[in-house]
Amino acid sequence: MIAIQSLTRRVFLRQLGTTSLAIAVFGLSACSTSSDPGDAPVTQPDATNQPLEPPPSAPSATTNRPVETTAVPTSLPPVSYRRVNLGFVSAYILVRSGSAAIVDTGVAGSAPDIEAGLAAVGLGWKNVEHLILTHRHDDHVGSVDAVLAGAVSAVSYAGEAEIDRIPSPVPIVAVGDGDEVFGLQIINTPGHTDGHISVLDPVGGILVAGDALNGAGGGIIGANPQYSSDMETANESVKKLAGLSFDTILFGHGEPVEGGAQVLLAELAAGL
Repeated sequence: MIAIQSLTRRVFLRQLGTTSLAIAVFGLSACSTSSDPGDAPVTQPDATNQPLEPPPSAPSATTNRPVETTAVPTSLPPVSYRRVNLGFVSAYILVRSGSAAIVDTGVAGSAPDIEAGLAAVGLGWKNVEHLILTHRHDDHVGSVDAVLAGAVSAVSYAGEAEIDRIPSPVPIVAVGDGDEVFGLQIINTPGHTDGHISVLDPVGGILVAGDALNGAGGGIIGANPQYSSDMETANESVKKLAGLSFDTILFGHGEPVEGGAQVLLAELAAGL
């Protein structure tokens, strides 16, 4: 048997996205800002248009494959973002230095809209290095297959508790608190689902909250109780996010809040 030296998950992730390549193998347990003024308004999620979760029998993905990796530069420019408005849910394209990370994929059939979003910022599938999935619900992972069929070089990431419920054609790297992808900080924000994660660009002050938070009337509300597994934990995640530093929040559902988002979230957290 060939002996393979394991790297810690954090070291592996910090190596992604630079010019010097390395090969790493994970075990199963390791592993400015602008929005589109032409986007249509987003409606709030409700019981009639919320997709169901993927069934437990959906094919699972593992993390035991070699991945080409690179080291994160010590000094990074802020990301810019492109919102892909899919009606009642959004995906996001985060762009830095000609490369992109996609956060969530929307419902099934959303890949053409994501591809159009890439084209709008002068990029294509070949520029997508990372796919980050905030959680397992169908309206966030419904187009994983199609997105990865286009972005063939992208590495995929999700919270460890989500991976077995995401039907991905390639292995998914488990990430959580302390991990870094594309210069972005990964934050565990459970409650909406057990393994929900959020993403922070500390340089540009942009928080991508998935469904840990929702936009409502230009403001911020917490996770939707109707579709959340543990509201007490979800509220603790709101308080955790309120302790971070940012100016803009991007939601899975609702209009982004640009400017003063940290103050609004602190007010929400204080009332929980």
